[in-house]
Amino acid sequence: MDSVYYLGLDIHKKTISYCLKQADGRVLREGSVAARREPLGAWAALLPKPWKGALEATLFSGWIYDFLLPHALSLEVAHPAMIRAIAASKKKNDRVDARKIADLLRCDLLPVCYMAPAEFRELRRLLRYRNLMVREAVRMKNKSAGLLMEAGAEYNKERLDSRGYFQELLASVEHVPESVKELLRMSRAARDLFEQAQRRLVQGLLNNPLLKERVARLRTIPGVGEVLALSWALEVAEPQRFPTVGQAVSYCGLTSAQVSSAGKEHRAPISKQRNKHLQTVLVEAAKVAPLWNRRLKEVSERERGRGNANRATLAVARKLVAYLLAVDRSGKPFQECATGMDTANTTENEIKEVVAMATL
Repeated sequence: MDSVYYLGLDIHKKTISYCLKQADGRVLREGSVAARREPLGAWAALLPKPWKGALEATLFSGWIYDFLLPHALSLEVAHPAMIRAIAASKKKNDRVDARKIADLLRCDLLPVCYMAPAEFRELRRLLRYRNLMVREAVRMKNKSAGLLMEAGAEYNKERLDSRGYFQELLASVEHVPESVKELLRMSRAARDLFEQAQRRLVQGLLNNPLLKERVARLRTIPGVGEVLALSWALEVAEPQRFPTVGQAVSYCGLTSAQVSSAGKEHRAPISKQRNKHLQTVLVEAAKVAPLWNRRLKEVSERERGRGNANRATLAVARKLVAYLLAVDRSGKPFQECATGMDTANTTENEIKEVVAMATL
């Protein structure tokens, strides 16, 4: 059998530095190639086969991974935060980085991160763009309120969302300069555009054959709406990659960092190594989900009784993760169990019981 070659790739916006090594560590080939499909395809066709490759996760890694995967025996994506700690050195440049990635792959020390299937990454891009539309719509709403306050106009904050009230307001405030009224109209038009765009994106995702049944199952959980269900399905992609609830909770950024040394252990603040998109929607959902879910309301009230509202929100969010993972892994709708088992504190040995609880 031919020996396997190991390829390290340092990805940039316009160029890709590479280093091809043999199994014994000798450099066979190194250099750079333009980060475009045509030159990248010609370069990949000239590489000796079979080869295993590794690249760091960046904004540009997705299409490069999909493009090179058919040419490789295997292709891995390295966790950027962990690879920085391993590859820290006095001398650092693109060539050195490519060499070190190749060495980490060759020695089976590469800190690999999960790469979602291409179809999930495509749909995830749409959902994240929808989140941008929502943020921009809120900005336009706040800007409209700010313009009214700058001009000294009186308005009803609760009714400002109403299109009819907005038109009446513009007609009634005579002392407001015409330039401010024009800015208000522009802000309102931009806000309506953003809201229509985000609704269209959500509706398209809900009707997607890959997500339709899965999202419908997740929404059987009381307190889980369409945005949370879509966010979970697209950000997690494959729930089987989380063997325990604890790992899923950590991925969502709902646990504190652990620091242990010399037999002493303490908890740091919430870790920044998380899926920020999923963390945001879970925290927002945890603030309103107790209104529709009795179990979540009990968790929230228990934690609030201890005097910390933020901990109550995090506790509800963790329990939501346990429910979502249980339903998603089982493939069956949620039904509340009468045993009262606390799924938010489920250990590794209890994951099967969590799934059973959600599908009784």
